Amino acid sequence: MKQRINAFEKSAGALKAMYGLGGYLAKSTIERPLQNLIFYRVSQINGCAYCLDMHSKDLLAEGENAQRLLVLDAWRETPFFSDREQAALAWAEAVTKLTNNDVSDEVYETARQQFSEQELIDLTMAVITINCYNRINVAFRVQGGSYKVGQFTAEKLVNHN
Repeated sequence: MKQRINAFEKSAGALKAMYGLGGYLAKSTIERPLQNLIFYRVSQINGCAYCLDMHSKDLLAEGENAQRLLVLDAWRETPFFSDREQAALAWAEAVTKLTNNDVSDEVYETARQQFSEQELIDLTMAVITINCYNRINVAFRVQGGSYKVGQFTAEKLVNHN
């Protein structure tokens, strides 16, 4: 598979707004390990190899248990995830897939039991952000495997160009 366009080099101006979202998320109410878990799960759904590479490396560097990553696609059938993580995963999947153009009341109520209104907004922003990156990477065939832990910290992104 050959990369089509390097949007991150050729379109820094357009991507600067997305980097701002990363800066916002770095200061958000959602803890970084949970954000990376959500980024990883949404990237599984969207089939984004680059983001799977990135977020698996970041999660493992943060001390995430490899077994949880190996079964994340079937998280509902394991005892490995807290109620808060399960609510976040269900929310992320619903917002990503938008089945029948809806996020169900059941998923919303479960998320509201675990997250404040601000946290739910921040969680939604995290889901939206990773979906944007996934779509850019998939559309332009960005290959996984080259990411180095910490390569795209919020500070580096915000100060880029």
